[in-house]
Amino acid sequence: MIKTKIIDLIKKTIGNDIEVEISIPGNEQFGHYSTNVALKLAKIRGENPMKIAESIKYEVLSTKPNFFEKIEIVPPGFVNFWVSEKVLQNEFENIYKSGGKWGKSKNKIKKNIVIDYCGINIAKPMSIGHLRSTIIGQALYNILKFSGHKAIGDSHLGDWGKQFGVLIAAYKEKQKDKKLKDISLEGLMELYVDYTARMKNDSKLEDIAKEEVKKLQSKNKENLKIWKKFRSITFKELKNIFNLLGVKFDHQLGESFYNPMLGDIVSEALRKKVAVKSEGAIVIFIDDDKTPFIIQKSDGAYLYATTDIATVKYRVNKFKADSILYVVGNEQTFHLSQLFNAVKKMGIIKNQEMAHIKFGLVLGEDMKKLSTRGGKHISLEDVLKEAIIRAKKIVEEKNPKLILKEKEKIAKIVGIGAVKYNDLSQNRQSDIAFQWDKMLNFEGNSGPYLQYTYARLKSILRKSGFKKFNSKYLNEKTEMDLILKLEEFPLVIERITINYFPHYLADYLFELAKLTNSFYQSLPVLKAEKEIKKARLALIKAVANVLKTGLNLLGIEAPEKM
Repeated sequence: MIKTKIIDLIKKTIGNDIEVEISIPGNEQFGHYSTNVALKLAKIRGENPMKIAESIKYEVLSTKPNFFEKIEIVPPGFVNFWVSEKVLQNEFENIYKSGGKWGKSKNKIKKNIVIDYCGINIAKPMSIGHLRSTIIGQALYNILKFSGHKAIGDSHLGDWGKQFGVLIAAYKEKQKDKKLKDISLEGLMELYVDYTARMKNDSKLEDIAKEEVKKLQSKNKENLKIWKKFRSITFKELKNIFNLLGVKFDHQLGESFYNPMLGDIVSEALRKKVAVKSEGAIVIFIDDDKTPFIIQKSDGAYLYATTDIATVKYRVNKFKADSILYVVGNEQTFHLSQLFNAVKKMGIIKNQEMAHIKFGLVLGEDMKKLSTRGGKHISLEDVLKEAIIRAKKIVEEKNPKLILKEKEKIAKIVGIGAVKYNDLSQNRQSDIAFQWDKMLNFEGNSGPYLQYTYARLKSILRKSGFKKFNSKYLNEKTEMDLILKLEEFPLVIERITINYFPHYLADYLFELAKLTNSFYQSLPVLKAEKEIKKARLALIKAVANVLKTGLNLLGIEAPEKM
């Protein structure tokens, strides 16, 4: 990469005593690349930063006079670089040869990174509230794996606890009237809601539920069989949603998996004098925090906190995790902060990274919380089906000549892509609005716009084949801008592996698509002279490769036709 070559040139000038950072200004009047290393050196050496910057400029130009078009020094000590046309042409040939592998990291430091995302609850349908964790987590999984790390996707299932006493009691009650062999996930939720509502006015129902959960925890055969049925129903019905979203997990270990480990966790915390007894409960006090981290209640019951500690220990010991990322909503910030501190106090976590990949809510167009009449959950499957229906209408309007099978295939790709891009193109820490018109707009910053750009490029390539090209025929400014933007792709990927914000990739792809459309509108491709045509087709092919790679990393399909 050009950035790496510039860093190496600067290091030869100043030595390796300080880290050299190169930025891409975004405005060509400040150069293709820029560095503030002279300002850093000035603080260390007590020298004038402008003199250091001049020295860097002189030495770099002396070493590689033909590498740069020009280098400028800007107060108080920035060094701005403009790369020569020949260097860009040569770099494009490297990009082209890399094909779909362009952007992959060559970093020798590979990590085992566990990503905790989706976290569905057994016997409960996925709602719109599950969307963000699921697709943000999957995008990070894809990007980290693409970067050479060992990404380990683990959906931490909510499959244990007192709610299953309620559900088992409700299930047994209904079985007296009718066998519930074919009950659906929605049906299980209705049983739970109905029983919970009646339980408020009938203490006997609550006692029955408590007895059923005790039986489950004591491994009662009947209750275990019913509980396993709930798991089976859940996985069967959610499989379709995961397929629609293109989501997969390496593991789906739930709270039940860690249940046998919880007693040892409490004993270990007490033995290490990290936990203490307080009002009959076992708690961990986190520094000056007045709210203790409770790991065992006074009645002997364990909590989510206990399970979470056991989960961290398992991931460190079994998966050899170097990093554990929790793709969980903003509202869990306090709990996760306590968890991270607790596992460090216990010595479970030493040098490993623990990070909360927090995100905001999905809101309606009025920026108010989404809800249905009666406050019921909004089915994620219904939302995805609606997206496909709306996309199909647009596809039919834009390309009525397509056969029905193709229309349905494209509608699915566009509809699901629109929903995912709407989320992933925005800062994950912010609340996002669910706006159908914006999501399915073929002209704005949307999934369909990027997909349409890709399909258009593939259409151009189908019309004219080529084998060899000469990059010297790429010398127009829009062509140079596109090459510079392609060169930036690995840097965007690298940035996300550090700060875990997928919207940087979405921003990049949108900018690349805009530049590509400007290039295509301003310069002829298929009607250009033979050698120019081949070079421009090569440029289009390279852009198409990066668009496809980038969209796929976000979990979005790139259709060949639209």
